[in-house]
Amino acid sequence: MNWILIEDAIRKAREEGKFEHLPGRGKPLPKDEFEHLPADIRMAVRILKNSGYDDEAMFVQKEMTELGSRINHAPADTKTELEAAYNKQMKKMNSLLSKKGVSTNSSAFKEYNRQIQDKLKW
Repeated sequence: MNWILIEDAIRKAREEGKFEHLPGRGKPLPKDEFEHLPADIRMAVRILKNSGYDDEAMFVQKEMTELGSRINHAPADTKTELEAAYNKQMKKMNSLLSKKGVSTNSSAFKEYNRQIQDKLKW
């Protein structure tokens, strides 16, 4: 991507005053509804929510996050059981997203899944 073109467009808009009368200017930003999630997955959760991700999916995601943390800190003999629970939640998540028409075969979802798997490596 040519960042110079983007920077030039932003600079031109600023010089023309297009950012002067935006709604919310001078007001504090709203509280982050995802501050309870680990910082490295917040954006992914926002994207999924904006794509029709619902509260049930948020609950499944929270369980997956907790299972991932437990897997990282579990003794080797209990990891298989936790991994099975994590995989079950992943299947549930895929099902929920499919019902909403969100393709779980998309490159974005695959990249997100790869990042989760990398994070859970022990």
